[in-house]
Amino acid sequence: MPSSLDELPACVRLEAHATARDKAVAASDISPGSVILEVPSMVVLLLSSDKGRRCDFCLCLGTPEIRLAKCTGCASYWYCGPQCQTLHWGSHKKFCKRLASFMASADFQYMEAHEQLDALLHTHLVAEIASNASSDVRAKQLSTFMSLLPGPPHDSLPIACPMSVGADVHQILEALFTRSGNNNFAIHSHLNTIAHGIFPLASRLFNHSCLPNAAARYMIRRGQSVRMEIVALREIKATEEIYIPYVDPALIESRQQIFELTYGFSCTCPSCNFISTLGSIPSLPVSEAALQELDNTLQKHCFPSSDVDDRTPFVGLTLPDLPENLHPVLRESYLSRLTDTFSRSSHEGSYHVALDVGLTVLAVYLLIYPKTYPQIGMHLLEMAKTAWNAVIATEHDNKHEVLAKTSLLKRARVYRNLASNILEVFGPEGDPAGPLEELAVLKKLLDGEP
Repeated sequence: MPSSLDELPACVRLEAHATARDKAVAASDISPGSVILEVPSMVVLLLSSDKGRRCDFCLCLGTPEIRLAKCTGCASYWYCGPQCQTLHWGSHKKFCKRLASFMASADFQYMEAHEQLDALLHTHLVAEIASNASSDVRAKQLSTFMSLLPGPPHDSLPIACPMSVGADVHQILEALFTRSGNNNFAIHSHLNTIAHGIFPLASRLFNHSCLPNAAARYMIRRGQSVRMEIVALREIKATEEIYIPYVDPALIESRQQIFELTYGFSCTCPSCNFISTLGSIPSLPVSEAALQELDNTLQKHCFPSSDVDDRTPFVGLTLPDLPENLHPVLRESYLSRLTDTFSRSSHEGSYHVALDVGLTVLAVYLLIYPKTYPQIGMHLLEMAKTAWNAVIATEHDNKHEVLAKTSLLKRARVYRNLASNILEVFGPEGDPAGPLEELAVLKKLLDGEP
């Protein structure tokens, strides 16, 4: 796997960029689903919400057969077994005995949650470099990492757990800190964030767009360090720049602030350019009746045909076509309200409510994301599962209910097929038994196979 600029894959080359440092472009046509780049992690930090559930080295889930063992030194890190603990010990031992007192300190406790995450990620990075691991890959990763641009200046540097480091590491502490905050990635399994990690070559190569043509997926294998793969979401023509998202494009109101404060740039992608022409996004209506009317209007604009087929969801509006009376749907709170209602209704058995709200969620996603974005595929899969559950829950004692069941089956098949078109391109990632397996099981159910 490449770790430095002199090991680029044949399909990528660097070119000059008008405003950024440079840009990665396709050296030849890249087909959808192709792996553009595969790189190993330099460091990873498991989120506190997954502590004790996942291995702190390989990030794999514990199972009844493989029970995680707690580090007896700090009682805060868990491992699949001796192999993972041994592989992690070279860096972990640098702060193991001091971690508990550091996390209990007033300086750490007074931090916001994201600042605590930064401090722990910095701790991992310093420990990894101070461990003096003799590896050609690690040396190239460090060289690439130190070549990254630092983030915007801050009043103070993040703190890290105290540890003994050599003079060579001590001299570069500030340089490490100023680069790690704006050059780390959210590691996800089935699009749920489980950790953060540093992948220097990916940071060095790819610029951001809120309408990306590529995205990162993560390979999690027991006893191995995490790997990132950059995957083409659609066909990328030769000489076309390869973009990835640095943040969730759905953060329409806050993403520019994140770019400026964390990364030191303003995004000028077509989506951001359109949002900038709006000035202030209009407020949402207050009453539930007015919100419901907004939902209905958005659905009618995005899905003008009442019939559903395999192409229906992809012929709706683009963001610049959005009428002024629908601009309030770009509020982040609007999408949060919808996704919360969809999830709650699906789990509580209110399937028809969930399917109606889910269609509005899909409308918003199609306005915000590229049409082949993995989040759209995951939502379509949830819609297909909800429609199937509605089929199971529907009686068929009369003609009306038989017709309703037939319509639900059709919707379930359409949503499953649309989800498959997207998720098959994105490919397998994260934990075993993910969305691709769910799609296969659902297909058998819908086709009446045992």
